[in-house]
Amino acid sequence: MAANVVALAKRLSALKALRMPHEQVWRDCFDHSFPIRGSGLQSNSLTAQTALDRKARLVDDTATDAGRTLAAALVSGMTPASSRWFSLEVVGADDAGRQWLDGCASQLHQEIHASNFDAAAYECSLDMVGAGWFALYVDVDRKAGGGLRFEQWPLAGVYASDSTYGGTCDTVLRAYTLTAVQAVSEFGDACSEQVRKVAAVEPDSPIELCHAIYPRSAWVTDAKMARNLPIASCHFEVQTRHLLRESGYSEMPVIVPRWVMIPDSVYAVGPMFDALPSARQLNEMVRMDLANAELAIAGMWIAEDDGVLNPRTIRVGPRKVIVANSVDSMKPLSTGGNWQLADERIAQLRGQIRKLLMADQLQPQDGPAMTATEVHVRVSMIRQLLGPIYGRLQAEYLQPLVERCFALAYRAGIFGQAPDSIAGRGFSVKFIGPLARSQKMEDVGAIERLNADLAAVVQMKPEVLDMIDFDQATRTLAEALGVPLVLLRNADQVQAVRDARAQQQAAQQQQQQAQQMQASAIDAAMQRSAKAA
Repeated sequence: MAANVVALAKRLSALKALRMPHEQVWRDCFDHSFPIRGSGLQSNSLTAQTALDRKARLVDDTATDAGRTLAAALVSGMTPASSRWFSLEVVGADDAGRQWLDGCASQLHQEIHASNFDAAAYECSLDMVGAGWFALYVDVDRKAGGGLRFEQWPLAGVYASDSTYGGTCDTVLRAYTLTAVQAVSEFGDACSEQVRKVAAVEPDSPIELCHAIYPRSAWVTDAKMARNLPIASCHFEVQTRHLLRESGYSEMPVIVPRWVMIPDSVYAVGPMFDALPSARQLNEMVRMDLANAELAIAGMWIAEDDGVLNPRTIRVGPRKVIVANSVDSMKPLSTGGNWQLADERIAQLRGQIRKLLMADQLQPQDGPAMTATEVHVRVSMIRQLLGPIYGRLQAEYLQPLVERCFALAYRAGIFGQAPDSIAGRGFSVKFIGPLARSQKMEDVGAIERLNADLAAVVQMKPEVLDMIDFDQATRTLAEALGVPLVLLRNADQVQAVRDARAQQQAAQQQQQQAQQMQASAIDAAMQRSAKAA
């Protein structure tokens, strides 16, 4: 069925109206942290100069610095480029299947981070901190002839919806603008006659377009044609309601995770929303503090208009002579400001902002090196702060990301043919990144405390060791600490090593027994010889 462009255009207008009440909140959050990222919200797109002007109105950058720290921590904690942050599993897979999945996970990690993912992920995290959500488009890099391509779509043009209440965003309409010549270059003769005429006369005139992505009500399993795939894709001209291109996807290509949901809405707010009142108050407090500093440096005066001294025209400065009727006609005036109170209040607000944005825990602490206990406590604190949010991000961000990238790579033939033992079976994603490992640090602490307590108990009652499965405890500890799986032997390999060790020990015992028997025979012969002599 061909896309109904008129219906899609009406839905775009409806989604714009539904999102409008939230835009001012997001705009305020960005204005007090990353002004340029709020471009297009509640106004036209910002230029670099207008963004700089808004940034200049911020006299304190605590919220900006803390927000960037949190965004960087989210990227390095969830999707680090330096180490693999996910693994693939199939229930009941044999050794060949597990080995193939592990190789696929390693290769997929390389493919993801060989693309522009790291740059796009950081920008997405900035939007997550400021607005509480972002839109990441994932597809094949057709211009480069292969590989993955990630696009962070500006929030101002993204309108989302869900087909099930409380579900993930499975419908995204993106409004964007191209020049007339760019539209003709992108879509060719599919452009309307009006756009082609504009491109010939005024090639740089803006043309408003929309890319609608939504689930199809009817689709074909294992379809070969894009129009029969489960997810519909439709490009059209907003003004003329003209269809430009209709296609489809096998999976949802746009990932829209949320931080904290707004009730009865598909949208969310981010951690900057909680820090916004303190950021506003801090900005005003620092502005007054700067004004007070200017008064303290330049001074404030009171002057009397005595017929000789005109306070309206007098200028105070070095090496200037002020003519007055009396020395009492002009006097310095105390500012009345309380510097100590201002400094204390500013420090409190800065600390509150950094606490709300978790920058006080995420940044390295100044001072001497921390003990193992202090490190454990700090990691536990970070786990408690980010744990609930990380659970949502796993479901709405990381899981769809890995599934989409795996499907694109598998269809491209990068992984080769799957073993028969797991062919056609669904896989699950297990996350092993720093934040995922921090969720397991409680197990590490429990095992370490158990080992410390057992050291004293074993001396009195050695048989208590029979209660502990040390193989499984070691494996659990290694997985929680992020030890590469290639360094761990599986159960069969461990048993083979132990059998070889047992055989070697048995051979050594037999050799020792033979040597002892030989020595005993020699001693007996020597004793008999001595008696005979």
